[in-house]
Amino acid sequence: MTGKYALGLLLCLISVLSWGGMFPIMEPALKVMDPFYFTLFRYGSVAIIFALILFITEGAHAFKTEGHVFKLWVFGTAAFAGFSFLVFLGQQLAGASGSIIASVMMAIQPLLGVLVAWIYRGIKPTLASLVSMIVAAIGVFMVVTKGDFSVLFSGQNTLLAVTLILLGALCWVIYTAGGADFPEWSILRYSTLTALLGVCSVIIALTIATILGWLHFPSLNQIVEVHTALIYMVTFAGVIAVFTWNLGNRIITPINGILFMNLVPITSFIIKIVNGYQVSLFEVAGCIITITALVGNNLYNRYKAKQSDTTELTSTH
Repeated sequence: MTGKYALGLLLCLISVLSWGGMFPIMEPALKVMDPFYFTLFRYGSVAIIFALILFITEGAHAFKTEGHVFKLWVFGTAAFAGFSFLVFLGQQLAGASGSIIASVMMAIQPLLGVLVAWIYRGIKPTLASLVSMIVAAIGVFMVVTKGDFSVLFSGQNTLLAVTLILLGALCWVIYTAGGADFPEWSILRYSTLTALLGVCSVIIALTIATILGWLHFPSLNQIVEVHTALIYMVTFAGVIAVFTWNLGNRIITPINGILFMNLVPITSFIIKIVNGYQVSLFEVAGCIITITALVGNNLYNRYKAKQSDTTELTSTH
């Protein structure tokens, strides 16, 4: 293993550990502030930081959208409004187990990516990927219900919470897939412009909701109470995680980096257990099943890719 490859592994590890920790950290914060204004404070800060870094490193010309403003706005709104709004609202509705449910749903993003690639780019999934999706869904179902299937329909908002989190995860997958439409742009430029436009959508949505009386601007005391979570979400789970993830994947390639997403629910589990959460056997089994499905799908795709490369090499000779 070369030093550069080891660095790539370390960078991916830093990012997924940061993301795994954000759900337990957000749990107490969501009892103080709604996820909508928290999103504004979080991603508003991230967008400003990105913009400053982009201006310093690439100059003012990097802020030109080159005729892609609508596409960038759609992707940015999906990531910086849709993801945070839906995932953390779902976590809030799910209660004590919300952080674990959300983290497991984040781990199935690679499989959601298969569906997005199929719909958006016409790349049909393999049979192995489809089977993996079904198995992973069974694992998620076990985590959500903890063996009591009636909770989905018992009025505890579990079904609604899971639906919101799933849609939020899908929003981030759509945003990630959109990056491939700008191959000549740096990762920083795509991240910055989508963040700025996405935050504009957040501001518009919050302004309308506040005027209509659906939301209320947080008090100074509320902001002070969540300042620790906000600092973590802006720095570690925001700027640092995004940069280390993108750079790490560039070094070790996405097919290897995506395996690190399996550490997100494991990190959340550990943090919750340390804080006194009683994890059920069904939750552990569901998490293992979901991760096994993801790893199996990844290994199969790597095997097929290697087999295809071998076939092409043989045919050229």
